[in-house]
Amino acid sequence: MAGLGAQEYEGHWTAMASCGQGKHAPDALFVEGAAQREARAVCQGCPVRLDCLADALDSRADFGVWGGMTERERRALLRRRPDVASWRTELVGNEPSLVALAGLV
Repeated sequence: MAGLGAQEYEGHWTAMASCGQGKHAPDALFVEGAAQREARAVCQGCPVRLDCLADALDSRADFGVWGGMTERERRALLRRRPDVASWRTELVGNEPSLVALAGLV
């Protein structure tokens, strides 16, 4: 399943998310400080990680770990790339280059 984009499975990407499989408390990804490291670990190997990150970037999610990035990391990426109109297109369509840019490798 790794590497599948939202368009390659039925339903919304959240149905495939590692964090939504009942193993984690709903608030586990909305933490601060050192606890964010543990929250980010949930995203490692998630089959919809890029879909999650793209959704958070496109919607300018203010809080929580989404797609393996904290709110601070997402803000920095948005500042570095203000020209991006659709993060979904960028991340899912150009996975290798922007994944590296986002520090997700």
